[in-house]
Amino acid sequence: MEGVTAVPNPRTTATAVDPDAPSAADDAAAPTSSGRRSLAVALFSGALGAAVVLLASRQTWSEGEAATAGGALHQIVKGSDVTGAPAALAVVGLAALVAVFAVRRTGRILVSALLALSGLGTVAAALAGAGDDAALDEKAATATGDAAAGIASVTHTAWPYAAVAGGALLLLAGLLALRFGGRWPAMSGRYERDGSPRPRMAPARVDPDRPEDLWKALDRGEDPTG
Repeated sequence: MEGVTAVPNPRTTATAVDPDAPSAADDAAAPTSSGRRSLAVALFSGALGAAVVLLASRQTWSEGEAATAGGALHQIVKGSDVTGAPAALAVVGLAALVAVFAVRRTGRILVSALLALSGLGTVAAALAGAGDDAALDEKAATATGDAAAGIASVTHTAWPYAAVAGGALLLLAGLLALRFGGRWPAMSGRYERDGSPRPRMAPARVDPDRPEDLWKALDRGEDPTG
């Protein structure tokens, strides 16, 4: 009939839904996913970086020949002879990486900053020691008994730069902790005392016909006759 407008049936009318539109569940899962990824990368980078620095500090960083009356005396120095800073900072960084999970809020930010600074300090100390010949000269003077003895044909290894790489990994772990640490889990506080009063246990039932129950109630400070 003319002049009559058809009204759509709401039961048969379907609402168009974009299958590619992100859902609320996807939005909530995104921060959790990024937190887990950053946590895994930070743990791996920090642990690997500390291990590399500690290993590199025990290796030969430079070597050369010290001139003596009997001929040339070969001398080598390890990273720990050149500088002890990288190894010490690696230990500090590793401890900070573990401590990140033991603290919350401001404490986590401070510990994360300490982790990043440990990595940065390791990089600077390793670079400074890469071309340092002072330890080699000192070792030559000790071996020859001549304070003015020098080292010839000095060569440097790549181990200082391995320590630099390890320090960079520690720095990366610290930066990740500063950026995403708020999303990481913390140690459970199940066993921490919160200062609230503990609920009193109901007194055990005392059988007046059993002397041992009477004595136990008296030991607990209870009135067995009440």
